[in-house]
Order: sequence, then structure tokens, then C-alpha cells
Amino acid sequence: MSEPIYLEDLKVGDTFVSAQHALDTQQIVRFASEFDPQPFHLDDDLAQDTFFEGLAASGWHTAAITMKLLVGSLPFARGLIGANVDVTWPKPTRPGDVLSVHSTVVEVAPSRSRPDRGIVVIDCITRNQRDETLQRMTTKILCFRRGEQGTGGRAE
Repeated sequence: MSEPIYLEDLKVGDTFVSAQHALDTQQIVRFASEFDPQPFHLDDDLAQDTFFEGLAASGWHTAAITMKLLVGSLPFARGLIGANVDVTWPKPTRPGDVLSVHSTVVEVAPSRSRPDRGIVVIDCITRNQRDETLQRMTTKILCFRRGEQGTGGRAE
């Protein structure tokens, strides 16, 4: 595991690249069966006559894989604690796709009322092996300062 990242370690423009996750039909169907049971996520034949024209992973499945990859590539001290997120899926995730996440820091804002923390805005692009953007997520993440031991509450 990498050294923990603190607020003062980050600057606008910092980039991080995750490991990869290979996705197959079984993973897509298993996730969809439990969390998003729609025909275009469950059965390739039924999916042919849908908007997706074939089996596609749930956007929430892509988001869950993205989260797994972010945990490994953004070792924020005390964890990745989301404060807000905007997510889009410009292209469907398909069986055989190999996902990776490319993250760029777009804002670092120390809290005015809580000196132990701040908010970091990160643009996270989940891409496949063809460098196609499958998900774009802009997220605000709570980030702690080195040596400060705040106990909770909301960042401002």
C-alpha cells in the first residue's frame, strides 16, 4: 500500500492512474441479478432489441468497480469519504472491457471552519482498453491534514 495522502500533499493537476479490472459476462449478470435486474444487463439475446443493442453492465456496476479502483489508487489518509458526486456514462461498459481510472485533482480547498480537513475535487475518468470513456465522475472528497485528528462532522 502507498503512503497515505493528506490535504497538504495535493495540488491542482496531480494525476493518479489505477490498476485494471477485467469485466466478463458472469460479473455483469451477477451484479445485475442482485442490484439492477433489467434485460439489457441480464441476457445478451434480450439485450439486442434494447437501447444498448447487446449486453451492457449496469452504470452502478461500473461505478462500483470505479470505487474499488479508486481505493487502490487514491490512498487518502483515513479513507475515501465522499461529500458529493456527479456521474455520467457516455458509453456502455461491455463484457471483455478492461477498466482503469484516471483521476485528476481539479481543486483543493482547506476548510475555513475545521482546520483538520478540507475538500478535494477530483475528475475521475473510467476508461476501457480502447481508451474509450465509459464513466466520468467529478467528486468532492473529504481529505484530512497531516497530524490532525478530527473526529467527524462535515467539512465546509
